[in-house]
Amino acid sequence: MPPSTTKSTTRPGRKFDPQCRDCQRLVAFREDVQKRHPKYHCRPVRPFGERGAHLLIVGLAPGKHGANATGRPFTGDFAGQLLYATLHRFGFASQPVAAHARDGLRLIGCRVTNAVKCLPPDNKPVGAEIAACNSYLRSELSELPAGNVVLALGTIAHNAVLRALTLPLSAHRFGHGTLHELPSRYRLLDSYHCSRYNTQTRRLTPAMFEDVLRRAREMLDQ
Repeated sequence: MPPSTTKSTTRPGRKFDPQCRDCQRLVAFREDVQKRHPKYHCRPVRPFGERGAHLLIVGLAPGKHGANATGRPFTGDFAGQLLYATLHRFGFASQPVAAHARDGLRLIGCRVTNAVKCLPPDNKPVGAEIAACNSYLRSELSELPAGNVVLALGTIAHNAVLRALTLPLSAHRFGHGTLHELPSRYRLLDSYHCSRYNTQTRRLTPAMFEDVLRRAREMLDQ
């Protein structure tokens, strides 16, 4: 896709707040989950990886028995198995397995975050919750160096990035494998989310996901 001619008017964002209670529905749900799983993290999940890394991966939200349990994005669930194995293959991770938050895994030139920082019921945040978290994503985007690549896993993450950069959604439609050259030095690359559902239904295969990460690697190496 050719470079966008739409101007970005990015507003200041907010730094991650581990005590955030902005969304009453999410707070009530995570507290209810913690009653049944008292050892789970059950709080906002902090982004993982180098601040100012050249590759920022944006997912949807913490998984109930994954990041919501471990306190680290994509750690402890099926989506993380595919994500970190593929990141390792292309030199973005020190090891292919993410078991828990103290397993020694390091990201290399890469950072992983979510559009929504707290676990939503049925893994489906509502629009107001996505909007409430958007200022955190805006802050993360502002830290990226020139020549960055933002990898959006799914439509919600894709749209959250555009909103954080105050760009119209209609100008950049989500499409698996699509690259969007955005103003103000951002390149947005799309992939279907590496969820169990998408991989079981073959909407996303490991080979398809590898192709997307290979492209990100090649762009950054240039």
